[in-house]
Amino acid sequence: MTKTHNRTAQQERTRQAILEGARQLLSEGKTVTVTAAAAENGVSKATSYRYFSDASVLVAEAVLDVSVKPYEAVIADTQDLRSKLKAICLYYLDLSLQNEAGFRQFLAAAMTGWRAGSTTTARGGRRIKMFRQALSEHDTGLSSEQSDILVRALSASTGLEAMIALIDVAGATPQQARETTAFMVDAIIDRTFEKAC
Repeated sequence: MTKTHNRTAQQERTRQAILEGARQLLSEGKTVTVTAAAAENGVSKATSYRYFSDASVLVAEAVLDVSVKPYEAVIADTQDLRSKLKAICLYYLDLSLQNEAGFRQFLAAAMTGWRAGSTTTARGGRRIKMFRQALSEHDTGLSSEQSDILVRALSASTGLEAMIALIDVAGATPQQARETTAFMVDAIIDRTFEKAC
């Protein structure tokens, strides 16, 4: 294992510890602050604010985090890379549609906490991991740069961001949003592998 991989894994464990602390406080009916959530699992105040600068973002993400299926469940009944990538995209769009109020609350809190030049908590990390996992299971022939572009393009075509673009901006129904997302995934994959050849 590389140092970068170890550091990334440790960062994810710390982040999850803070989220778990927030969920614990919520289940006990206690007020959630970044410091209190971190203290539940022995994370320092200074460290906790590197992950979450605002309690409302922490609460929203803690609530949403528990409902995400593992990769294996998302890609169940798929075989080829295209169907896996499409299943991941449709899963994250459906998750946004099914939890619309919570996702919008999370986005509002994230945008309220945003300040020009500030560092913000990265969003969408779970979908990126799933896309990378799917790519790692197939011999794609893509360069590292091409794989990164593919993951970024797929990430932009799903989840809350796609829901807002398709429903709020384009006026699509949820079914039309699903159909459009599937269309975008096919187009992105076709373009990626056309350029790779």
